[in-house]
Amino acid sequence: MSKTNAIQIRMGGYGPASTCFSKALVFIGDRLKAEFGDQVDIKYVWNIMEFGYRSEDILWLVESGVLSLGYQSSSYLTDRVPELGFVDLPFLFSSKDQARGAMDGALGSTLAQKIEDRVGYRIVGWLENGFRHISNRVRPVRSPQDLAGMTIRVLPSDVQVRTFELLGAQPLRWDLTEALAAIVAGKIDAQENPLANTVTYGAHKYHPFHTLTGHFYISRPIFICRAQFDSWPKPLQEAMRRAATDAVVFQRALAIEEELEARRAIDAEGCTVEELTLDEHANFERAVSPMLVEAEKAYGVSMLRSIRR
Repeated sequence: MSKTNAIQIRMGGYGPASTCFSKALVFIGDRLKAEFGDQVDIKYVWNIMEFGYRSEDILWLVESGVLSLGYQSSSYLTDRVPELGFVDLPFLFSSKDQARGAMDGALGSTLAQKIEDRVGYRIVGWLENGFRHISNRVRPVRSPQDLAGMTIRVLPSDVQVRTFELLGAQPLRWDLTEALAAIVAGKIDAQENPLANTVTYGAHKYHPFHTLTGHFYISRPIFICRAQFDSWPKPLQEAMRRAATDAVVFQRALAIEEELEARRAIDAEGCTVEELTLDEHANFERAVSPMLVEAEKAYGVSMLRSIRR
């Protein structure tokens, strides 16, 4: 089959080619090329922000078919799929194993179906963005009181806004593009991200104070333009699903090493890293405890109890 007749599969993201997310895309592409050869034509756009897009634009770029496949933190879809707010709840998971099991199991399947019911995607897996921590330019943070009055960028999720309101900060629902510019300009006090993201986007060069709160665990669905996916031959659809499943395992392993490398980079920058005691961590959980009552009303008691320890 000639290149002109090959099925075009364009994969995109919003980070450098060196990240575990970009490498997961390559994993998928290599698997498909090995199986289908010149029947497919794979292309990559590592970072759409380098072309003037906002990070959130990956959503419509894939839904409209400009890109075939992308990833994005699930929080960006909560306005269209309110059920995704459940996995934005603070301190929902106590370990990576618990979180991964939930996202690979019934919870992940339910949320994938909710997305497909409302958005023009096929969901083929959940990449790990991981546990998120706080960095800031003002002072060390070891208690919710230390966050009082700080402006902090959060993902576009009402649940995350509510979380940081309860913690005493002033949350700003900003796209990553806005947040990065504000951090460099010193116009925002704090941000929250996995350590790897904090380093990838350079926030540690402007924020000397870091606290390992682990307040949210966020996943990034791998989503495919439904119109394109559904038009593919069945063997290609099935191969894509298998490749994505294996890419998730591959990416999560890389993410562990990325986190260790990020911690080394933060230390090398001369930043302070606060590791909370159990009692200090419990203070953060208590501060957001009203959200449990709200969550039971919003999502149901059984759903919450099936996840929480």
